Amino acid sequence: MDYLIHIAIYFTIFSITGMSLNLIVGYTGLFSITHASFYGIGAYTTALLLTRLGAGFLMSVALGVLATFVAALLAGAILSRFSGDYFAIVSLGFSTIVFAVLLNWQDLTRGGQGIFGVPRPSLFGCRPASNPDFLMLSTAFFGAVFLICRFIVNSSFGRVLKAIREDEEAVRIFGYNTAYYKLAVFVTGSMMAAVAGSLYASYIGYIDPSVSGVNESVFMFVIIILGGLGSLCGPLLGALFLILLPEGLRYLGLPVIVSAKIQEFIYGTALTALMLCRPQGLAGKYKP
Repeated sequence: MDYLIHIAIYFTIFSITGMSLNLIVGYTGLFSITHASFYGIGAYTTALLLTRLGAGFLMSVALGVLATFVAALLAGAILSRFSGDYFAIVSLGFSTIVFAVLLNWQDLTRGGQGIFGVPRPSLFGCRPASNPDFLMLSTAFFGAVFLICRFIVNSSFGRVLKAIREDEEAVRIFGYNTAYYKLAVFVTGSMMAAVAGSLYASYIGYIDPSVSGVNESVFMFVIIILGGLGSLCGPLLGALFLILLPEGLRYLGLPVIVSAKIQEFIYGTALTALMLCRPQGLAGKYKP
């Protein structure tokens, strides 16, 4: 049972990252490669507040979201001026900057050593949350993010985002300030990613700069590409697949190195097959 709860917690955390990135990529068509940076900012802010200041968990999450809001607003103000390949390249540059700061600011982040001993949330100030307790907490955040994403997608704001994805120039001709819409969805999705990072830091109890690296951003991209772009359920399917695959390989009894190679092969084969047969992903509604 503990094992299943562990898998379920991972599913809620990675689904939040997938849903938030899907708002930016799947619904708006902005190929952001810096999503993991905001995931990392949320994780580090929460970890530092919990370990050094003894702040409460919810307060730490809120401040992590606030810090991410400021960072995403600054980055988004620049990124919203770009589209297509240029957007991806500039976002990659921002991701590199965040990773370098987390790696080299030794006094604050402990560099490559990372931050150990990040505590679990306390229940009524009495005891750390057990895995079942943490699952209920992460599920509550997951549900909140899902409802917010559904509201955005079904609103007039969401319809403008889809129009920007299809033809930004036409939307601009009709009098919409597309830079504002791109900035708004970029900041909103980044703040959601910070929530996932905060949950991850508290659940695992350890973080290092790799949580904000390009590899982590690529993993988030794979979630939404496999599951499907422009669909609320797509990121959930993608997260479930990417969590269950490595866990299923454990039961084959293969050496770790061999298992990792097989996992990479399956990832690559699945992505290639989807791009050839169903470019929009398992449940997607938008072909990139």
